[in-house]
Amino acid sequence: MFKNDFSTPTDLECSPTRDGGTQMHTVKVEQSHKLEHFSIRSLVTDNPPLCKTRLTSARTNKYLPDVRAHTRNIFSEECVRSTGAVMCDQTFVAVTFGPCESCAKTSPLMNIYIKTEPINYCSFCVEKMACQGLQAGESLASLKRESATLKKKLDEERNKLNDVELSKVAEKVETLSSLSIKTRRVLKGHNNKVLCMDWCKDKRRMVSSSQDGKVIVWDAFTLNKEHAMSLPCTWVMACAYAPSGCAVACGGLDNKCCVFPLSMDPNESPVTKKKLVAMHTNYLSACTFTNSDMQLLTSSGDGTCALWDVESGQLLQSFHGHTADTLSLDLAPSETGNTFVSGGCDKKANVWDMRSGQNIQSFENHQSDINCVKYYPSGDAFASASDDATCRFYDLRADREVAVYQKESIIFGASTVDFSLSGRLLFAGYNDYTINVWDVLKGNRISTMYGHENRVSRVRLSPDGTALCSASWDTTLRIWA
Repeated sequence: MFKNDFSTPTDLECSPTRDGGTQMHTVKVEQSHKLEHFSIRSLVTDNPPLCKTRLTSARTNKYLPDVRAHTRNIFSEECVRSTGAVMCDQTFVAVTFGPCESCAKTSPLMNIYIKTEPINYCSFCVEKMACQGLQAGESLASLKRESATLKKKLDEERNKLNDVELSKVAEKVETLSSLSIKTRRVLKGHNNKVLCMDWCKDKRRMVSSSQDGKVIVWDAFTLNKEHAMSLPCTWVMACAYAPSGCAVACGGLDNKCCVFPLSMDPNESPVTKKKLVAMHTNYLSACTFTNSDMQLLTSSGDGTCALWDVESGQLLQSFHGHTADTLSLDLAPSETGNTFVSGGCDKKANVWDMRSGQNIQSFENHQSDINCVKYYPSGDAFASASDDATCRFYDLRADREVAVYQKESIIFGASTVDFSLSGRLLFAGYNDYTINVWDVLKGNRISTMYGHENRVSRVRLSPDGTALCSASWDTTLRIWA
């Protein structure tokens, strides 16, 4: 609870304490003349840093707007998200205080970008900067109203083109029968929640990352572990195989993305050749190589995506458009494609041009966080999975959503999606431990896959389309066929 009046703090200390099955975090702000503190009860025992948490205070109404204004990506609506400033499982909420780069006053800082250059301003200087260049009679409120009006007109124009639903077009298409897909392999080796996995293009090897801080390279045929790398922090939230199969990239709560060259020599450890490539101002949520080993695309809890040169570690392009944590990204499947799609906690799915850094299309149809986005095999469409318990399908040529995959019986959020090689099937992993298989054209569920004992965090089809791999919080990976 807040005590006294909230004023500019100069020091921050985060200390976790146990309280039943939950984790109590007390953030203490000590000043020269008084002590102020507030408490955040965070259900982190069974949830990642991305879990929703509520601010508990007897007098939050007075102070919460100021706290939101000062701490971007921490207090949003009724939830609190990690800034990634503290790299342990128990303490992950932190506020950045320091001298403002504009007025030099010590205050809570907002990290913003101007032409890809990060700056740290206090909320007053940000507001002042936003008002510069306004014409006579203009205000931020009037510009927001104008923006809302233009957005409404765009939606109306989109709806005029919405003349038919995908399911109606596909009425004459033959209905698919129920699939017979079973677990063929169970990969055990992680000691905590498996958060991500990716296939190598040789159709045999895989890489997985876990909350235990380890990245493991597997032989999916023999179940052997070919490489195991330990990272300095837990919650390794992202991993990716290089197109050549000679390297893997990974990162998480340390805000970094590292590349590990892989060698066939059993006596040579990949850790010794680790190369730091990317550095964000918040946790790394996803990463993928482009069509070569020389460029890496990352997304982060700081709300941005970035394109990096692997050899030099130089930032080639940054992408700013999300207003909250960016949770997922996917590169267009075409070898000459220069676009990718991203999804985040602002409920938006954005399509980007990698050459210009511009947001060329945006879709805001979900009612909650978008956990995963995945391109259709042709590259003309993509699917998204959300905490609102739906998966949605978007046609980029029609510039609109064309299908929603949901059932009343499905009340848990969808965490991950992937398409079959033909694009007819959509595999979706859910928080109720199941994988649902949807008919993309008709919109109906044709099968449910059971086996995992906790949340399904990732599903990925093998490059040849003959097998599906799923990663779960039950510490295992399963291969289905």
